[in-house]
Amino acid sequence: MTSDKGHWTKDMLPMTNLPENRLPPQNIEAEEAILGAILLDPEAINQVADSLPVAAFSLFAHQEIYKATLALYTGGKPTDLMSVTTWLADRNLLEKVGGQSKLAQLVDRTVSAVNIDQYAALVVDKWMRRQLIHGGHEIAELGYDTATEIALLLDKAEQKIFGLTQERPQVGLVPISETLIDTFQNIEIQQQGLALPGLACGFYDLDAMTGGFQRSDLIILAGRPSMGKTAMALGIARAIADTSSVAIFSLEMSKEQLVQRLLSSEAEIESNRLRSGRISQNEWEPLSLALGSLSELPIFIDDTPNITVTEIRSKCRRLQAEQGGELGLILLDYLQLMEGGNTDNRVQELSKITRSLKGLARELRVPLIALSQLSRSVESRNNKRPMMSDLRESGCLTGDTQITLADSGKQVPLRSLIGRLDFKVWALNETSLTLEAVTVSNAFATGVKPVYRLTTRLGRTIRATGNHKFRTFTGWQRLDGLIVGEVIAQVVQSPELHALAHSDIYWDEIVSIEPDGEEEVFDLTVPVHHNFLANNIVVHNSIEQDADLVIMLYREEYYQPDTPDRGVAEVIITKHRNGPTGTVKLLFDSHLTKFKNLARPTNY
Repeated sequence: MTSDKGHWTKDMLPMTNLPENRLPPQNIEAEEAILGAILLDPEAINQVADSLPVAAFSLFAHQEIYKATLALYTGGKPTDLMSVTTWLADRNLLEKVGGQSKLAQLVDRTVSAVNIDQYAALVVDKWMRRQLIHGGHEIAELGYDTATEIALLLDKAEQKIFGLTQERPQVGLVPISETLIDTFQNIEIQQQGLALPGLACGFYDLDAMTGGFQRSDLIILAGRPSMGKTAMALGIARAIADTSSVAIFSLEMSKEQLVQRLLSSEAEIESNRLRSGRISQNEWEPLSLALGSLSELPIFIDDTPNITVTEIRSKCRRLQAEQGGELGLILLDYLQLMEGGNTDNRVQELSKITRSLKGLARELRVPLIALSQLSRSVESRNNKRPMMSDLRESGCLTGDTQITLADSGKQVPLRSLIGRLDFKVWALNETSLTLEAVTVSNAFATGVKPVYRLTTRLGRTIRATGNHKFRTFTGWQRLDGLIVGEVIAQVVQSPELHALAHSDIYWDEIVSIEPDGEEEVFDLTVPVHHNFLANNIVVHNSIEQDADLVIMLYREEYYQPDTPDRGVAEVIITKHRNGPTGTVKLLFDSHLTKFKNLARPTNY
């Protein structure tokens, strides 16, 4: 129902519990002025089409009229009175919006379209206030949902309010000339060495290769234990904190331990002496200066164990709001200690976590660095430099492994599929235990690794790395965790067995698992079901990483104490969505547990 003026009344918003004299915020006059300007001036809609959504209009009639003008505008047709009237009439909407007299009235009341952008700002303001009211009632309803965990409800409530504070203008199509001007200005800045396009991490060779850490990027910093992941991450956090706020979530070390590391690095006093209080007289001054400088930095530490992405998101939103919308970096130490709510399949759980972290980086427009442990397969190679495949928790198969193509039924060796993205394989739906055709999203080689030969009671064999997972009766298990006598899932072309099992698979017994040399191995990424048939055996696939930048650390002296590269650390960029990959070298001071530049150029 509406009043004589066509305004909202209290019965138009159900469950609002508004007092008799309170109506939702609105500006009917501004809405009418906008519509009248569009009907009067064919160029007026250009000023508001990208910034004024249909939902911003408070009346149904105004929404429908605005929809009509947008439809005509996007179709390259005029938005004059006759065109809009015809468009509405053809769709039986004219009478519902008040008839032709309503449209004529809008034109008669409008003098010009000069201030249409200002009127649009008024209408959006009232719309945002209505959204705030609506969000408040939705939050109140969440409180009655006693079946859902309180942490999830609080996150939903926070998200509703946070969503209102974020500007998400619809920019629409932008002429290339405008973008070229911005691009040229950025090139000039880079050429003059004035700034990086991203946030400088303090290591100039790494900054030169990455262009700085980009906002919305998920960055994985990985390495085996004792490589210095935490030390490097803290060094990056310290550098970024000079210009913006940093949030550190430590699942492994306490906040006291992290602060002690930062203090040791800042004061350049050995961490073991600092920890034991063995400080010389001349070190008190640098220690005091370090305390003073660190205390001024906007670094915030949370050492809650087993934290979830939901909790991190909530805390970062709150910090971002407290810091006036400015947040320069989120640091997470480390990935494998996080919980994702699916303990039955850790591989898929970690995949879900990385997707959520990428979403968080995009949502807050901040680079997010997640530390990660590399798999033990590094230690089994002669060359212990890490590579991309070491980041994945799933393993790999030998190149002669036969893959059945779902489209043709043809079996081809796995190595022949590398680089192809246009084929489907059979994957097991673990709910129905039936096979489904799924398109592969990636096929790739992962290097030379030790492999094992697994043989089943039916004579099926497959050669894979020790960390490749197979579907057992109780779930997914690594090959090096399987035992003789355990059963794994495979496909058997037998009508009798199919009728007996009511599924597409048969559980076959393992009779042997034996080491079988070293050779180049491969893997597939299969969305949805995350598995595929290899030699007619159900095996797990590789989990695709959501990271924009993957950095791995390697220090030769850890494995070879007498190496001539003592004190040198290799920073290996193995994945970079927006730039080159390669290796840069840094100095590693083991006494201070600190990374340093090899040399500082004069223009840095």
